[in-house]
Amino acid sequence: MNLFRLCSGLKVLGYLVILLVITFVAVSYYAVVVNTWWPILIENNHKALSALACLIILVFHFLLIMLLWSYFTAVFTDPGSVPEHFRRELVVVGDSLEAGTSTEQGALGSLGYCPKCRNVKPPRCHHCSVCQRCVLKMDHHCVWIVNCVGARNYKFFLLFLLYTFLETLLDVVVLLPSFIEFFSQAIKRSSSPSQLASLILYPIDAVLNLAFVLSLLCFIVMHLSLVSTNTTSVEVHEKSGDVRWKYDLGKRKNFEQVFGKKKAFWLLPLYSKDDLHNITSLQGLEFPTRSDIDP
Repeated sequence: MNLFRLCSGLKVLGYLVILLVITFVAVSYYAVVVNTWWPILIENNHKALSALACLIILVFHFLLIMLLWSYFTAVFTDPGSVPEHFRRELVVVGDSLEAGTSTEQGALGSLGYCPKCRNVKPPRCHHCSVCQRCVLKMDHHCVWIVNCVGARNYKFFLLFLLYTFLETLLDVVVLLPSFIEFFSQAIKRSSSPSQLASLILYPIDAVLNLAFVLSLLCFIVMHLSLVSTNTTSVEVHEKSGDVRWKYDLGKRKNFEQVFGKKKAFWLLPLYSKDDLHNITSLQGLEFPTRSDIDP
């Protein structure tokens, strides 16, 4: 039995996760906008509170748009696979490597070989057991986006994390007054079964949101650390502890290898044409090393 083929079943679960994400967004929208701050905006006569409600609703919608834009861009963007012309040009070398010929191994240089795909692969490329293919600059397979995170969608995945964190943090902060008000009123009133249920669900919802915020924060910090050293989650296990990573070009250049050089595009799930044309790492086939910039 091939256990790796069973991993492809995770794709089916991934589509259910997309529905879970949409459900989470819908629940947050109802809790923050429909049930809490929209009534305050249209029914309250206090100008300051109405202005606050308007600001919260505008910020919520902005973050929601950026979250969904980043999410679906990460979902539908191919992280990058070994192109056909690349395979055709190197098929002879790959066949020789499989046979164990040492001269051809030297000819590969920084290229590798995937025994599962039975083909050569560019540097920093790894095989995904779920997708059943080699992915360019693979970081990990993410069930939340039903896709691998690789060279061509890593930025979009990071922005999805960022905007989800900000949106969830906003939910926790702006709903806190409602939680406090509900508890204060529930204590004064007699506790019916429905009120008791709400009394249990409100703190659970608050705790889950707070836990989600903290877990996202940890995940973001981890990936920012990887970006700062130009490393992927897979490559963390390949690096030698005492030797500086050969793809570490310095924090600024490492950041540009993922987000591009155009500052106006850093927080948007897209790249400028200049960045796509000039930064080879965004295509996932070639990557500058320290020796290229510091000979």
